[in-house]
Amino acid sequence: MAAEEVNKPSSHPPYPEMIQAAIAGLGDENGSNKSAISKYIEGAFVGLPSDHSVQLTDSLIKMKESGELMHSKNNYLLRDPNAPPKRGRGRPPKPKLQSSLPEAPAGPPRPRGRPPKARDPLAPPSSSPRPKVASGSGKPRGRPPKKAKIDGAVAAEAAGVTGAPRPRGGGGLRR
Repeated sequence: MAAEEVNKPSSHPPYPEMIQAAIAGLGDENGSNKSAISKYIEGAFVGLPSDHSVQLTDSLIKMKESGELMHSKNNYLLRDPNAPPKRGRGRPPKPKLQSSLPEAPAGPPRPRGRPPKARDPLAPPSSSPRPKVASGSGKPRGRPPKKAKIDGAVAAEAAGVTGAPRPRGGGGLRR
C-alpha cells in the first residue's frame, strides 16, 4: 500500500504555493502563524500526505531563508514584491570593473624581498660592501668576549690562598 501512495500523483499544488495562498487568504496584516496556515491548507486542499506538518515546517523554513516570507513575532508575512532584496551578512563585494583596454603582457614575476639600492655608476668599486669606520675611542665595538674559566686549585694559588680547605657547615666556633 505504501508503494501505491508513492506512485500516486498528488492532488494538491506544491507547498510554497499553498503557503502563499493561505497567507493571502487569511489576510491578517500582522501575518499568520503556522497553525492557522496549516488549518487553512487542510480545509482548502484535498489529498495531503500523512507528514503534512513536517513538510509545512520545512517549506516555511526554506521560504523564510530564501526571502520569500518574512518572520515576525511567530507570524509569517508575504514579502512585498517592490521591496529591495534582502542583503546577506558582511560587507558586499566590490563591483568588478570591465575595462575595454587590452591586457598588458605579463612580465617575469617580481623577485622577493626589498629591491637593492641604486648604485652610483661614477663611484669607484669597493672590495667590501661596507667600509670600516674607525671609532674615536679606540676600543673595538660590541661586547667583549668572556674570559676563560680557570680550575679551582689554580685560581686559589693565583689568588694567594693556601692551606687546608674549610670544613662544611656551621659558621661558629666550637668549644
